[in-house]
Amino acid sequence: MNTESLFQPFKLKTLNMKNRLVMAPMTRAFSPNGIPTADVADYYRKRAAGDVGLILSEGTVIDRLSSANDPSIPHFYGEKALAGWDKVIKDVHTAGGHMGPQIWHMGIQADHKSGWVPSVEFEGPSGFVNPGQQKGKAMTESDIADAILSYGRAAADAKRLGYDTVEIHGAHGYLIDQFFWDQLNHRTDNYGGKTIAERSRFAVEVVKEVRRQVGNDFAVILRLSQWKPQDYNYKLATNPTEMDSWLNPIVDAGVDILHCSQRRFWEPEFEGSDLNFAGWAKKITGAATITVGSVGLNGVFTDAFAGESSQPSSLEELVRRLDRGDFDLVAVGRPLLADPNWVQKIRDHREDELKGFTAAALAELV
Repeated sequence: MNTESLFQPFKLKTLNMKNRLVMAPMTRAFSPNGIPTADVADYYRKRAAGDVGLILSEGTVIDRLSSANDPSIPHFYGEKALAGWDKVIKDVHTAGGHMGPQIWHMGIQADHKSGWVPSVEFEGPSGFVNPGQQKGKAMTESDIADAILSYGRAAADAKRLGYDTVEIHGAHGYLIDQFFWDQLNHRTDNYGGKTIAERSRFAVEVVKEVRRQVGNDFAVILRLSQWKPQDYNYKLATNPTEMDSWLNPIVDAGVDILHCSQRRFWEPEFEGSDLNFAGWAKKITGAATITVGSVGLNGVFTDAFAGESSQPSSLEELVRRLDRGDFDLVAVGRPLLADPNWVQKIRDHREDELKGFTAAALAELV
């Protein structure tokens, strides 16, 4: 299998990557009281030493009291947490890597299995955790304004600490995505509306604030998904015209790269074309895109939580689409969670050394 195109350099603003492979952000929850430990730094350092082109951190929450539903989710605010992230990026750079934090607000979520809850109510667009199920509070316009500023401050701290980029988490049913979704966003002010374009105002304002605080030369990534944890087949944009109205204002606001999350990268987004989500996003906006979704392993990540294992799979179709120009970068999740040297093994055609993935990998930092 010819994987040469995966190992071409990529440059965009502050990004100067040795290859097209990105470590996807994957929640690990090994940061007690939100403070990343030396083990967390070592976990990322190993991926940098393993020649990952760009590491995107696990989700790190912004400075809102109910931005996380787990006390071991890392913060990207506060002196102690930022000191931990300072060590992470210094170690990653020393190992020759590039990295950006994924900044995150979880919105309204179920309580943690331990029973832990934040000191204030969860917050979201309309006080819904699932369609028809109320929980938490609807954000006031003051809450929204403060959250927007908090995203910007987190991005500015990433730049100040020397990170190479920042990714805004706008996918998978979390706060920004809750504003996108009409089943959870019932607002009647300027942050709601009948169309995906109208419901994108919060995301657009977050991006504008991030761009304002980091300047024009710093690379900004936004992660998006059509699917929701409650409905894997859901689509915010049901056709290319709706996707245009959704994505182009976000790109115009200051996003450089769209990270287009799918559960399986090879699945077409719309009928009549084999383009996936990242392919359509690139075609519609002209922005660089990242594809992701079951790259290098069979099965899907969400199955791991049910204890299902996965085995290595071919990259032939992925490379075909990359060579065709459908997307610019490829995010890899489970293979890199289990094996920090996965990129080197692919580059050196050491396929016989590739590992499978088991649910046990979720319980440790390798």
